[in-house]
Amino acid sequence: MTGASAAVGGDTPTDTWQRISTPASTVGPWLPEGDLGARLAEGLGRVEEALRTAVGSEHAFVRETAGHLVAAGGKRFRPLLALLAAELGDPRAPGVTEAAVVCELTHLATLYHDDVMDEAAVRRGAPSANSRWSNSIAILTGDFLFARASDLLADLGPEAVRIQARTFERLVTGQIRETVGAQPGDDPVAHYLEVLADKTGSLVATSARFGASFAGVDADLVAALTAFGEEVGVAFQLSDDLLDIVSRDGASGKSPGTDLREGVATLPALIALAGDDPAEQRLRELVGGPIADDGEHTEALERLRSSAALQRATEVLRQYADRAQAQLSAVPEGPVREALSALCDYVVTRTS
Repeated sequence: MTGASAAVGGDTPTDTWQRISTPASTVGPWLPEGDLGARLAEGLGRVEEALRTAVGSEHAFVRETAGHLVAAGGKRFRPLLALLAAELGDPRAPGVTEAAVVCELTHLATLYHDDVMDEAAVRRGAPSANSRWSNSIAILTGDFLFARASDLLADLGPEAVRIQARTFERLVTGQIRETVGAQPGDDPVAHYLEVLADKTGSLVATSARFGASFAGVDADLVAALTAFGEEVGVAFQLSDDLLDIVSRDGASGKSPGTDLREGVATLPALIALAGDDPAEQRLRELVGGPIADDGEHTEALERLRSSAALQRATEVLRQYADRAQAQLSAVPEGPVREALSALCDYVVTRTS
């Protein structure tokens, strides 16, 4: 990654930017080596430079808050997928880098808002914006990033603006549906998967779509890559959910069982709650809400790790990964297809 010469905010050290992840450490070993890996690293360097420009401001405090999550690093999954999809056409074509930055800015903006809604204290190993400053500052900073993404979009043409607007509509719809919860008569598991498709799958799909489209890839292949992005995006979120349960060393980036402790019902818990096996009655009692007691938290984790619900959730994860893999039949054989296929395998194996 390219080092930065400018700091975020007036008193932030310049080496803050050096904490931004490079491709090899972001999403995992599915990333290719050799010439393709080198080109992706170079492309991500351009994305990082553009991100730094996008979060800049003449006002020091705005620079600091807007650059807070950029400096904290992250997977950069969405821009990486955009750059990888662009490799099927002209990866240096005008608009490819900017479109990748739009997707990452949109993702970052939603994180500021999510942390307010979740009352999160930490994000990416650093204090969340809402805990460091205030809810109001975090919300307004998210809005600022949305504005910067829109400014970039304006130069990419009306079709890109329309696609992003519809993606944003799905993001917000998913967040509303998650906040309201499944309604009487709804299947909670189906509701949860639909929320993930809107909140996560939609933007990952748009990332692949933008990368391929601006690189000049033909329409049929763009459609296949968009469908791939939707399926693999949901799969990646599901694998994060499972990792929160099966990880014993904090490999998920947070303490194991954080979702359980906070009463966040992810897919394994929802499947358990929907079951009627008498042997899992105690598990259903434990996962029905937040778990404050340390002993009960440990018990819930152990019971869930050995449950049929976890096995079923893993099967659902595999189904999404398999559907993503099936879309790759339209992708020409070569390093890009191999990397995308490896991603499908990785989202499953990282939880085992």
